[in-house]
Amino acid sequence: MPRYVDGFVLVVPKKRLPQYVAIARKAAKVWKDHGALDYVECVGDDLNQKFGLPFPKLAKAKAGEAVVFSWIIYKSRSHRDAVNKKVMKDPRLEAMMAPGAMPFDTKRMSMGGFKVLVDA
Repeated sequence: MPRYVDGFVLVVPKKRLPQYVAIARKAAKVWKDHGALDYVECVGDDLNQKFGLPFPKLAKAKAGEAVVFSWIIYKSRSHRDAVNKKVMKDPRLEAMMAPGAMPFDTKRMSMGGFKVLVDA
């Protein structure tokens, strides 16, 4: 079955990671309640790679910031669109979406939808 993935890369001040984790746990519940197949949030650990463009440089992370890499899996792009439509109307997200509520700078977040090429 072809699947679809929303992917995200962002930076969070390390001192605000506990706040971010609390929000991510709530968001994961909301997305999965509305049909997302999986919701994963990861924080950078082994990022000083010699090959390619390291995530901290890609995300323009500054001292004291952590790189977060996350994704949400759906059945298809149309399924993603239907789930996100429900998610955006969910009252559990209101407080999280209020201006200034996020523990990171949303303007520095990268995100996009991806077609799955290989699913082994």
